[in-house]
Amino acid sequence: MRKFSIFVSIFLLVGCTASYQQLDLAIPQQRLEKSKSVLIATPKNGFYGSTEYNFSGQMTAIAINAAFSKFSPNVRVDSRCSELSCLKKTSGDKFDYLVIPEILHWEERATEWSGKPDRIEVKLTIYDSITDAVLAATTIKGKSKWATFGGDHPQDLLPDPLNKYVSSLY
Repeated sequence: MRKFSIFVSIFLLVGCTASYQQLDLAIPQQRLEKSKSVLIATPKNGFYGSTEYNFSGQMTAIAINAAFSKFSPNVRVDSRCSELSCLKKTSGDKFDYLVIPEILHWEERATEWSGKPDRIEVKLTIYDSITDAVLAATTIKGKSKWATFGGDHPQDLLPDPLNKYVSSLY
């Protein structure tokens, strides 16, 4: 009976935490400067199969905005642009860093009854607005906890890994 109790406890603990993976694609050579401004593109909505998740691009941009706002006094989201060329046209020289997010995977599941977790994967690339040089790039994958009790969604997986990543840039 004791072994069964230990097994159940471990199972519940593992099922109560979301998991994340980060794969750096371009490691920053120097830290970003807190005094510099940031413009964030709004990625296209995420898909899973043929299902488009409306507002997932906007929710992703908002989460990225929140992460950068802790370090920069001037952060803005451009809801009209999802690519670097568009951001460059619309921003002029008003921003120092340009952030291009891309939703690679967005999957919302009824985890509480199916046992299948919500999943996300977002690619984030930060450019120098003057030189167009890639300053940093990463992909972040997230998988929801098993014991969600019906309250979690893919966008809930964004803040923790984004805050950690952006914090590492400054």
